Amino acid sequence: MATADGTGTTRPALPAHRSATVTVDRGWDAFHRWGPLGLLAVGLAASALTADAIMSEGDLRALPWYAGGAVLLEAWAMRARPGRGPAGIAYYFLRWALSFALTWCNPFLSAYAITGYFGPSRFLPGRLPYAGMLLTAVVMAGSNSGGFPLGSWGLTAFPVMYALHVGLCALFWRLSLREDRRADVQRETIDALEEANERLAAALAENAGLQAQLLTQAREAGIADERRRLAAEIHDTLAQGLTGVITQLQAATASTDPEASRAHIDRAAALARHGLGEARRSVRDLAPAALEHDGLPEALTKTVRTWAARTGIDAACTVTGTPVPLRGAMEATLLRVTEEALANAARHSGAARLGVTLSYMDTELALDVRDDGKGFDPSRPPRRPDHTGGYGLAAMRSRAERLGGTLAVESEPGGGTAISARVPVPVREAGGGEHDGT
Repeated sequence: MATADGTGTTRPALPAHRSATVTVDRGWDAFHRWGPLGLLAVGLAASALTADAIMSEGDLRALPWYAGGAVLLEAWAMRARPGRGPAGIAYYFLRWALSFALTWCNPFLSAYAITGYFGPSRFLPGRLPYAGMLLTAVVMAGSNSGGFPLGSWGLTAFPVMYALHVGLCALFWRLSLREDRRADVQRETIDALEEANERLAAALAENAGLQAQLLTQAREAGIADERRRLAAEIHDTLAQGLTGVITQLQAATASTDPEASRAHIDRAAALARHGLGEARRSVRDLAPAALEHDGLPEALTKTVRTWAARTGIDAACTVTGTPVPLRGAMEATLLRVTEEALANAARHSGAARLGVTLSYMDTELALDVRDDGKGFDPSRPPRRPDHTGGYGLAAMRSRAERLGGTLAVESEPGGGTAISARVPVPVREAGGGEHDGT
């Protein structure tokens, strides 16, 4: 969050504890700038009311000079803003000297000397603040003892008042130091917490990057796994089929019996037709025809509509959320999972109604297929032989896991079946990133 600084620019907002510290510092700064003049004004007002009773002619003549010097000193301090160092030392002790002189003229002007108790460490380095406070106690004790020069009663009262002021100085100084230490500990604790929060935020950002990297690696591993599967499938089907064709043609060429040669040629043709079917099936696995001209929502809707017309089962497809472009591999996988779930429902469920729901969420894509069929025990799912071309529940789960997702099956005998696939959608894609076509 940023705030205006009064110059047309913005600056970052301070943390709460630092903002409070700045507010306190500004309050003390205002006191040190205007407080001495305010206390001097109070003392002058009191001295004006008591001048006839307690001030001599010499005091009355000297007072304007001392007061004028004090005003000039404070005006200089407001402009120069002395700190801890030579300028601050000169300012503090010159102010004390003027306060002593003013108090000599009229005890009520010791109000100006009170400033010596506040913030001596602001101007005095090392152990000089103790000396400054002891000197200030001299002025205050003299004022409380009847003023300077001390009379007979004042000489008796001064040691008592001085001891009282020194004791009070020591007490308040000790309390001030304790509060300062406590404030320092609190600031250090809050700073440590802020640093820990920053490290936590950095760790979370790094963790998000690692998750994105792992997701990318999982996709690449899924692509490599799919390639290995296709290579094994081509080896086990097309390569073996072509080998069989070659063998039958060689046998037909070597045979002298026309009928035997014809039989070998027929078998070679059958093997070639079977290999052509396997090749077409492999092509469909790589790039589903339903996705050639349509996106995933349209392809699913058409697939479900065609399946319902073929099986006679009342089926509907629902899409929720805002569709976003996805990688071709993700769309193909979800379409294949849907086709497999529909094939399972047609063969095994005996359902009268079926629903497919595709849900687009911020970071996840959900595919749900539910039917009202006879259900089954998920711990013993029905198995289909490999030669039917089906993948079964295990292969559907494997497809989802290749995309870094999950597949869950909920069913019970007589209670229908629900298949739910969840796959993560990276931020790049969730925000409408360009279709990468992989």
